[in-house]
Amino acid sequence: MMIKSILGTALAVAASVTIAGAQDRAGWPESFTVGTASQGGTFFVYGSGWANLVAEQLGVSGGGEVTGGPMQNMALVHTGEAAFGMTTMGPAAESLGGTNPIAPGLKMDKACAMFPMYQTPFAITALTGSGIKSISDIPEGARIGFGPAGSTSDTYFPAMLETLGVKFDRRNGGWSDLGSQLQDGLLDVVAFAVGVPTPAVSQLEVQTQVNFIEFSAEEQAKVMATFPVANFTIPASTYSTLEKDMTSVSMWNFAIANCDLAETFVYEATNVVMSDNARMVGIHKAAKATVFENWDKNGVMMWHPGAARWFNENGATIPASQIYGG
Repeated sequence: MMIKSILGTALAVAASVTIAGAQDRAGWPESFTVGTASQGGTFFVYGSGWANLVAEQLGVSGGGEVTGGPMQNMALVHTGEAAFGMTTMGPAAESLGGTNPIAPGLKMDKACAMFPMYQTPFAITALTGSGIKSISDIPEGARIGFGPAGSTSDTYFPAMLETLGVKFDRRNGGWSDLGSQLQDGLLDVVAFAVGVPTPAVSQLEVQTQVNFIEFSAEEQAKVMATFPVANFTIPASTYSTLEKDMTSVSMWNFAIANCDLAETFVYEATNVVMSDNARMVGIHKAAKATVFENWDKNGVMMWHPGAARWFNENGATIPASQIYGG
């Protein structure tokens, strides 16, 4: 009788654990996608990497999806076409305010903050043979590649350069494609606004000689006074041929989740990314900034309840008023 009793108790405990596990996964999707950006950019490498990591750790099919970048990702996540995505604070604010060019007038308030990623610096690259060594050297009518249409770079960099008096011929395309066009002489300059090191730039400096063009102190101050960006320094160690630290400006990136996703699913996905930074840095060096201490860099979006629970359990102070449905 004693053995039967013990066996019965063990089976009951096992059953309760199984049921709890099933309950914990209630409402989880069978698969998911992460909206990234064009190939050759940091969003694509970083986003595809963390999608695969979450899929592997949670046993849910998932992966990264090539998109037009932050603006499109806000739209995809808001509508639920993508469970997760990546955006920058400027495009996020515009999307919430109904000024996303993809769907003007639509307030994309179903895209919730998930976790901090890294800062996106704005930097300019030209071939050494062009003779362009500073922003003031960029000739009138220069052909400048600004990344995919609707990307953070395409949204803000042209306006920044116009503010600094540069007159140019605007071009768009994926980062890898623009890097090839620069190398082939089809572009004079590429204005990158992506995490560093940028794969397309790393490839360029291996294949040819490039100039890394920074903001002067006066230019930086003028841009910071006009746009939602902050001071940033690109370390010389970022690229093999960069000889000194570069003065730049930057904008924070955040991972986003559809606000209606199951709380437990987003909680566990957030835990996978945030609990082991070394794994994330192995995906891309920019993930050095994907750490708990940067949770407060979101001043724009509501937090997903699952993500907010993870951060608050680990010492953050996200109030209910900043949590979706709170």
